[in-house]
Amino acid sequence: MSDIQNESEQLVVVNAKVLPDIILKVLSAKKMKARGDVKSSSDACRAVGISRSAYYKYKDCVFGYEEKMQSKILSLYLVLKDEKGVLSGIISSLYELGLNILTVNQNIPVDSVASVTISVKMDRADATLTNIKETLLNMYGVVDAKIISGE
Repeated sequence: MSDIQNESEQLVVVNAKVLPDIILKVLSAKKMKARGDVKSSSDACRAVGISRSAYYKYKDCVFGYEEKMQSKILSLYLVLKDEKGVLSGIISSLYELGLNILTVNQNIPVDSVASVTISVKMDRADATLTNIKETLLNMYGVVDAKIISGE
């Protein structure tokens, strides 16, 4: 394979201000469609002012980039008392810490406790791992709290 072929499949990060307008419009259309702001690709194309052919030409090759230092995904493992409101209190506290909940997986309670795994996206710099763990451990109904992974 030649170097040119290798480079054609290479991913690069480019500042949006130097990209042609069509690329940014395709990104906008994809986002609108993914969020359910529009019902179809045609509606998204109309909304951003591009042709469907341009959209389909680029849609599978253009992606937004999130800075890893600004967004961090954590997996939390909790053991909770099997009582009303404990899990909803946890979810509220995570929200107050500025965490975006991605997934919640609760197992069936055994011996009056349930294990729960929650994946969260950390976007705010003021929510530290120590602060998250301490907040959870100090909540009513939390038997144990561990941060089991983070990217």
